Amino acid sequence: MDRRVVYFTAPGKVELREESLPALNADEVLVETHISAISAGTEVLVYRGQFPRDVIDSHDSLSSGLNYPLAYGYASVGRVTEIGASVPREWENRQVFAFQPHSSHFITTPNSLISIPELLSPENAVFLPNMETAVNLVQDAAPLIGERVLVLGQGILGLLTAALLHEFPLEYLAVADRFELRRKASLELGVNAALDPTFEDFRTLAIQSSAGMQHGFDLIIELSGNPSALDDAIALTVFSGRVVIGSWYGEKRASIDLGGKFHRSRIRLISSQVSSISPELSGRWDKPRRFEVAWNALKRIQPEKWITHKFPLEQAAQAYQLLDSSPELAIQIIFNYR
Repeated sequence: MDRRVVYFTAPGKVELREESLPALNADEVLVETHISAISAGTEVLVYRGQFPRDVIDSHDSLSSGLNYPLAYGYASVGRVTEIGASVPREWENRQVFAFQPHSSHFITTPNSLISIPELLSPENAVFLPNMETAVNLVQDAAPLIGERVLVLGQGILGLLTAALLHEFPLEYLAVADRFELRRKASLELGVNAALDPTFEDFRTLAIQSSAGMQHGFDLIIELSGNPSALDDAIALTVFSGRVVIGSWYGEKRASIDLGGKFHRSRIRLISSQVSSISPELSGRWDKPRRFEVAWNALKRIQPEKWITHKFPLEQAAQAYQLLDSSPELAIQIIFNYR
């Protein structure tokens, strides 16, 4: 049978291609995709050609390498429609999540699939990778009771992280994003303040946004995708505070001021990335445990409310063009295959 696959073919170029699928091996299954989610931060870098060819957050399913043409994506929800001879029959017709590029069908082994809990909609389940990343960020950040926290960037990852932090007994939780649509979504979560980082006096407003905050934040999580935001993070962090960097900047560069306040303030810059578990936790935590926490968080937070656009796969080029040219209009875009 044939399948349809989205390929990035050059900077700013996306094609939908048809490919033939091979016959199933005995240990494989065929999955029909129902929806897949665009990871805006990473995939826009791929769309623009701004990803380093030697380092990319790829998965084993990405066999097309690190150069164009590149099939990319890692958030697909579908149903197992065929199973190989040696695959247990309980896999047949199971609803599953997979770290797969945007494709109408794919063949894989059951150990590469994650069963979706009952009563969780596909539109919520497709957020699993971002929720796992948000859980990892909060674990690396290790917020303390009564702390003052700022999240820079309110794309999907920032919103999910803010939603998790809102469950903590913090003294104050603020967020910042340049787009009004995202700030509105943040305020609906119940954060204390949602600020525009493009304001000339943003740093002053951030510190003064809560009565009694004289110096800044104990913890800042940088998720804007803009490396220049690190200067704001450093300037707004108190003595011995932490800055957790969850953004992937690709080939984007910015000069960072590591003199002055940073040099004397013992500020810790912490790199956080979901492909591994912090060594401090790895004796007690593993991937299955973290996934279980992520599934439960998806049930509580119900992030499908942040899906702003649904495109058929045939309109993939329009979806990426929207994210590239008018990101202020979208929060989460998904492809609908049915």
